[in-house]
Amino acid sequence: MMTNNPSLDLVEFVETQILPQYAAFDKAHNMEHVTRVIRCSLDLARKTGADLNMAYVIAAYHDLGLSGPRAVHHLTSGKILMSDARLKRWFSADQLKMMKEAVEDHRASASRAPRSIYGKIVAEADRDIEPETVIRRTIQYGMANYPELNDEGHWQRFMKHMDEKYSVNGYIRLWIQGSENERKLNELRELIANPKEMYKVFARIYVEELASK
Repeated sequence: MMTNNPSLDLVEFVETQILPQYAAFDKAHNMEHVTRVIRCSLDLARKTGADLNMAYVIAAYHDLGLSGPRAVHHLTSGKILMSDARLKRWFSADQLKMMKEAVEDHRASASRAPRSIYGKIVAEADRDIEPETVIRRTIQYGMANYPELNDEGHWQRFMKHMDEKYSVNGYIRLWIQGSENERKLNELRELIANPKEMYKVFARIYVEELASK
């Protein structure tokens, strides 16, 4: 019987064995992040008619590779999913291969389109392009990985990243047309094009993050 939610036994496995691993990652990739990606993936799977169990597991595993080098985390995450024999209880070999490829394809800097609807779903769900969230996550990442930078250094790194990834010339690509992300990306691009306004938002969040350390 088709339901509008993933299988209960699969959810129990993921919530007890997989999701707790995210507690070890930085603020931008923690439990809050993965649960949001899962929620968005399931919404997109329902809209596109994709398999909910597959979309759910892909989202749950998509950043597990952050336990190793960040630059190849999407490939590492795919290997972790493919090598987890416990998943054979729910999925066929063909499904697992497609899920591995979807995890590999989720990275924002990927130059080509994801190979399947599942890759498009997780890639889209991973893009939380709500402007305030993007700005905060970028600041958090800078603080966690570049502690030697001063305030001005963090601002310069922040704007360089914004321009390279989110501006009209940035590398980010949205794969599902008409998504909420499209509207949010346009909002963010307006801010990037107006550095004075962007600095006001940056400064407010930067001070909040400093105070919470």
